[in-house]
Amino acid sequence: MATANQRGQHAHERGTGPGPEASDLHVLAAQLRRMNGEINRLVHGFAGRHGLHATDVQALAAILDAREPMTPGRLREHLGLTSGAVTACVDRLERAGHVRRVRESADRRVVHLRYVPEAREAARTYFLPLAEAAAATRSRFDDDELAVVVRFLTAMNEDLGLVRTDER
Repeated sequence: MATANQRGQHAHERGTGPGPEASDLHVLAAQLRRMNGEINRLVHGFAGRHGLHATDVQALAAILDAREPMTPGRLREHLGLTSGAVTACVDRLERAGHVRRVRESADRRVVHLRYVPEAREAARTYFLPLAEAAAATRSRFDDDELAVVVRFLTAMNEDLGLVRTDER
């Protein structure tokens, strides 16, 4: 059964309903929530298939996207978890064959988290439909439009990174 948001989106796509205004913050927020929900649906499916928690998949993404080698401490900060929760997460990921702990520096106390190549390939295969959907969507935008979208998402992520709640 379609939600009201989905029915409104489908009506707009068919040209039978009022089109959203780009400046309408409510429409923008609803579309961001919808995209987040769709991505979460895929993440939960991957997690369930691999015996992981959704947080474990977030950790895998953080390790994959890190610009420098990921450490458990940096992962703790990124995910907003306690040290114990990060240790449990990394333990699950290691047992499932997704990551390994590596001591690469002269300081043997420094641990880097490495995504195992075979596990990376499994994730790539599972998330291929997401990549294909992104490519199909991207093809409907020219470079200037895409630059605006990327600029918006970058700014949104930076601002969200500053948001703190009482639960943290």
